[in-house]
Amino acid sequence: MQPPTIFNPKVLNPVDPAIEGYMRHLVNRTDDPVLTEMETMAENKNFPIVGRLVGIFLETLARTIDAKRVFEFGSGYGYSAYWFSKAVGPEGNVICSDADPLNKEKAERYLNSAGLGNRVSFHVGFAQDIFSKTEGMFDICYNDVDKGQYPEVWHLAKNKIRLGGLYIADNALWHGRVAVDNYVDIVPGWTEAIMEHNQLIFNDPEFDAFINPIRDGVIVARRKTK
Repeated sequence: MQPPTIFNPKVLNPVDPAIEGYMRHLVNRTDDPVLTEMETMAENKNFPIVGRLVGIFLETLARTIDAKRVFEFGSGYGYSAYWFSKAVGPEGNVICSDADPLNKEKAERYLNSAGLGNRVSFHVGFAQDIFSKTEGMFDICYNDVDKGQYPEVWHLAKNKIRLGGLYIADNALWHGRVAVDNYVDIVPGWTEAIMEHNQLIFNDPEFDAFINPIRDGVIVARRKTK
């Protein structure tokens, strides 16, 4: 294993790349021109997206609980919203948030091209502010904002998730930094914030939680029904 540097941020691979490659090959039937275009853009622009395996995982989770209302803290240009909007169906709603108006334009173009645009409402601004102004409960709250904000988002979101609903966050393993003592962080303090966030969730008696190690770790917490 190479020592971590700012140019080589991956400290540990939670899942061997060969295994992920095998799993990715299994899901080729999900290929879609819009999806492929979004993935190509991410690669060309070095823009972080959850990728195909996590996307399918998000859709599966949402379908499993019959989710109809999803809030995304940090939506980028709509890649994760693509998967959630497939799951919620034509009567559902995925509420997206992002600080960059250009991401809103791209997301709306992609999602409209995929026939999913009428299931999504996209708001430009600080995700936590948008969430605080949005009334009602959610089936799923999905967190993918700057990692230093993770504990704040958890505290804000958890009480607006319905019983049996899910809190989901990407980057829960942060390239393995959470499991080692010696690392170089991309932004100082982000690893500590993710570790605090994860521990808060696993310590919360109102939620059952699990981390799926695919890609960079996806934490899933279900609000208990009793």
